[in-house]
Amino acid sequence: MDLTHLDEHDHPKMVDVSVKENTTRIAIASGIITMSQEAFSNVANNQNKKGPVLQTAIIAAIMGTKKTPELIPMCHPLLLSGINCDVEQLDATCSFKLTVTTKLSGQTGVEMEALTGVSIGLLTIYDMVKAIDKGMIISDIQLIHKSGGKSGEYNR
Repeated sequence: MDLTHLDEHDHPKMVDVSVKENTTRIAIASGIITMSQEAFSNVANNQNKKGPVLQTAIIAAIMGTKKTPELIPMCHPLLLSGINCDVEQLDATCSFKLTVTTKLSGQTGVEMEALTGVSIGLLTIYDMVKAIDKGMIISDIQLIHKSGGKSGEYNR
């Protein structure tokens, strides 16, 4: 099997995507952070001393999405045309689900950007709430959907 990120001398390389066709590419990723009832109520009622937790997490998710090539070595710098974030409050499990949608017209996919955005957004929630609950659990970070490119569409 040929590994795309190694050259003929087994040295790391970034894949040359210049021959790929420009297509509209979309990726959707999500993840969950679960916390104690006390921490959950603090966030849900917007009472955190550090500020608005969910709004800050959305901004962090957007920033993380845009910084992906600085964090993941083989990711290409991309001109994203859209980033959308949504936070769903899951009362029954004292959790919040963060979903990030990324979009561009280009030669490579945006899955890593969506996954990075989710990770950074959830870590931001953890950072802002850790004084109340250090036992929070970040879980289920996953690609939900991707479309565009040679490999076509994927749905979880």
